[in-house]
Amino acid sequence: FKEEAIAFAWEWVTKEIELPVERLYATVYNDDDEAFKAWEKIAPKLRKGRILRFGKKDNYWSMGDIGPCGPCSEIHFDRGEKFGTGPNDKINGETDRFVEIWNLVFMQFDRTPDGKLVKLPKPSVDTGAGLERIAAIVQNVDSNYQIDLFKNIIRAISDITKSNYQVNPSPHNVIADHLRALTFAIADGAGISNEGQGYVLRRILRRAARHGRNLGL
Repeated sequence: FKEEAIAFAWEWVTKEIELPVERLYATVYNDDDEAFKAWEKIAPKLRKGRILRFGKKDNYWSMGDIGPCGPCSEIHFDRGEKFGTGPNDKINGETDRFVEIWNLVFMQFDRTPDGKLVKLPKPSVDTGAGLERIAAIVQNVDSNYQIDLFKNIIRAISDITKSNYQVNPSPHNVIADHLRALTFAIADGAGISNEGQGYVLRRILRRAARHGRNLGL
């Protein structure tokens, strides 16, 4: 099941959205030879040092101390030297140069209360891919907030507040992000209240309002 999942991911990233292969890297969990060999087979251009192994911190996922878990395989994109050329600008580093855009979690095991790993009878793949992150790369912008999904919202905030986004982008970004979260949540039937999930939405609304006041609303 790993080889098929990797093949689907690679096809979508390189053929559907046409990201340049020379700027892509793959990572696998330390001892996941199956995934490593699958990458070598499916993406031969990555064989020369662009299929990397990492430990549990970066390439293993679990729901918690017990329950389903398994190794991960990720696709990373090199955004270029303008985002850094230092020793910390590396895959799974803390800088903005290399961005993880795709994550395949191979749900192979069930961790029991005593810490043992039991093979699942039917393994599955949990795919994680950030829409905004991928859009930022495809549209070649520096930030998720510069993509077309946010531009019109941020422009409207600037118009209403008569504020300059370039001078103080942070509150504009917060309001745009929170507005969108509230819109989708309310459209899905959630409500704003004093308890439970409704209180979470209330806090999101309050925070957006606070940043609006910072812009003079």
